[in-house]
Amino acid sequence: MSRIAFIFPGQGAQAAGMGRDFYEQTETGRKVFDRASELLGFSMPELCFEKNDRLDITEYTQAAMVTTSIAMMKVLTEQTGIRPDTAAGLSLGEYCALTAAGVLSWEDAVTTVRQRGILMQEEVPAGIGSMAAVLALDAEVIEKVIADIEDVDIANYNCPGQIVISGRKESVELAGSRLKEAGAKRVIPLNVSGPFHSRMLEGAGEKLGHVLKSVTVNTPQIPYVANVTAQFVTDRDRVKPLLTKQVYSSVRWQQSMEMLLSDGVDTFVEIGPGKTLSGFMRKITRDVTVLNIEKIEDLDKVREIGGTGC
Repeated sequence: MSRIAFIFPGQGAQAAGMGRDFYEQTETGRKVFDRASELLGFSMPELCFEKNDRLDITEYTQAAMVTTSIAMMKVLTEQTGIRPDTAAGLSLGEYCALTAAGVLSWEDAVTTVRQRGILMQEEVPAGIGSMAAVLALDAEVIEKVIADIEDVDIANYNCPGQIVISGRKESVELAGSRLKEAGAKRVIPLNVSGPFHSRMLEGAGEKLGHVLKSVTVNTPQIPYVANVTAQFVTDRDRVKPLLTKQVYSSVRWQQSMEMLLSDGVDTFVEIGPGKTLSGFMRKITRDVTVLNIEKIEDLDKVREIGGTGC
């Protein structure tokens, strides 16, 4: 019997048209998008389905991604009967994992990430911060090289050979030069609007903590893995502090996937636009089944996998 993890992508995977077929072909998907529109006060189908400039702006991206992934997950579980044994999500994708685990209502997840996106967008003015992907250099080397550079941090431990750094633009550029000298194959600037998951966003994390005070958090029905610790969370009292810290802390994605592997997970279902997380998993291990759900026809892939579920 397969042991199944639902995993959810983060910012950067968004694309115009995402979720359209779930909206047009299922009542459940349509209800999620329409309810999100009511909650947020703008048209979620218009934001997600039509080409527009807002989809890549953080304050809109985060709500759009969570809405899309939640709609896909709800249709997936409804039509296939598949339930996860555990869950994880990259950065904002963690809110989808919290919904899968029964910790948050999906409505609270959408409205909270909307506020999260606004806070992150506003904390550091555009052009002050930046991020860059470092390719083909060990994490230990990167940590050593950037240790004495002010205002630069590791934002993401994505997979072997891909780590993202974040911070003040000049510091990231300096770090990039030193990392190439240290042997990095490439250092690629990312097209983002801020220094996400760096200490420069600590203020945004603290403000999010105030937002979270009014959000209902339930005891996890299944364990999920937190970005900050790469450890399972089963105690609801840990949820809000971890989400607050997540905004300005490293996303330990590789370590999170290794935790799931050590727990016996052998089937990973990536739910949301793109195949980013599947690509990371192939670099972590090829000894597991990885499936993507981003189109309605992808549901056929998971109908036969079974699982213990919850």
